[in-house]
This record gives sequence, structure tokens and C-alpha cells, in this order.
Amino acid sequence: MKIFRFYAVLASFAMAGTAIPVAANGKHASGDHHHPKYGGVVQEVKEVQYELVAKPDAIAIYVEDHGKKVDVNGATAKLTLLNGKEKSEVLLTSGGGNKLEAKGTFKVATGTRIVAVVTLAGKPAVSMRFSVRP
Repeated sequence: MKIFRFYAVLASFAMAGTAIPVAANGKHASGDHHHPKYGGVVQEVKEVQYELVAKPDAIAIYVEDHGKKVDVNGATAKLTLLNGKEKSEVLLTSGGGNKLEAKGTFKVATGTRIVAVVTLAGKPAVSMRFSVRP
């Protein structure tokens, strides 16, 4: 019965199109390890890795495809930061190389939930969820 419940939960994630968090020591089906390279939290959507690095004075997302940096020239990201009942939005733009970034003052703490919608040039938007860790 437990295996049925596992597959039911897995199927619900697949149908919802929701990104499943990749743990720091997680392993992709192809055998690739997805460790944070920039000190953040990693998500994978359609075999592209997005690493969120959130600090009170800067927020960045680094984009890689199978360990290769993805050029984010012309890309954008919209983040929704959720702190309890508080909600704020941040727009990220290309910071050069594979980095989307915004600088300023942000309410980011352990437990902050962040919903990101990233649009790479010439590609459809993808969304993912992050949770800031200590």
C-alpha cells in the first residue's frame, strides 16, 4: 500500500508540472550529481539546474544544463518572496554569464519561500519553488 501512495504522490507532481527539490546530495536519473556550486539551493526543471542564492542585499539565480553554464543574455526572472503573510516581488535581469540577479534590500531569512518564473531567451517560461535554508 505504501508503494502505491508513493507512486500516487509522484504522479501528482508530474501532472502538476511542479519542480521537485533536488537535495544537495541528490542524484539525477542520468547519474549526474547536483550540488550547489554557489552556496544556494538547487532546483531542476526539464534537466536544467537553477541555483538560487538569496541574501538580504542581493538575489541571484545561476543556470546550468548538465554542468555547463547557460548564457542568460536576454533572460528574465520574476521572484515572489513569501514570509508568512508578507509577499513581495523581485525582477532579476542578466548579470553576465549564467547569472540572473537583482541588488537591493530584500527580506530573506531561513524559511522564506520563493516562487521563481524564469524565461530564457527564445524558450517558454518555467516555474519552480525554493525554500531558503540556514
